[in-house]
Amino acid sequence: MLKARMASPVMIVNDAMRAMQALAKASEQGGVPHTTHLLVDLRASQINGCSVCVDMHSRELKRAGESDERIFAVGAWRDAPFFTDAERAALDLTEAVTRLSDRPDPVPDAVWDEAARHYDEGGLASLLLTISSINVWNRLNVATRQVAKEWMKSPEVREMVEKHAPATA
Repeated sequence: MLKARMASPVMIVNDAMRAMQALAKASEQGGVPHTTHLLVDLRASQINGCSVCVDMHSRELKRAGESDERIFAVGAWRDAPFFTDAERAALDLTEAVTRLSDRPDPVPDAVWDEAARHYDEGGLASLLLTISSINVWNRLNVATRQVAKEWMKSPEVREMVEKHAPATA
């Protein structure tokens, strides 16, 4: 059976969970659609191999009304016809910012310019905060080997997810 190495650091360090929640809330203020934020969260989590976040954000996308085909295709977004040009630009930016050490020019002008074509400065700031935030979550969860669904049993985590889950009809 899979077992975490320790509790998540956000559960141990005072105010860390509150700070992460505040960052997530702030990142939603840039005018980028909520679904785009969730797609970004899912894609970065796939790249980083964070089972907790892949599970969580797939479920959030489903609750937000996303189709299975869009959720399943996030990992192959370049070859799937299910995403808008703006979503593609956000996903491309996500991959570049998540994989900073993979190339000499980590965020090429072409990637940045395409994102800037679809998002104003507030939207770009919002996306960068979301990308940065999910990368922090991924690194904490992967380093401590948090287990998908087990982590969700914590009352603090359930409260966080419920606060950020969109209302469903």
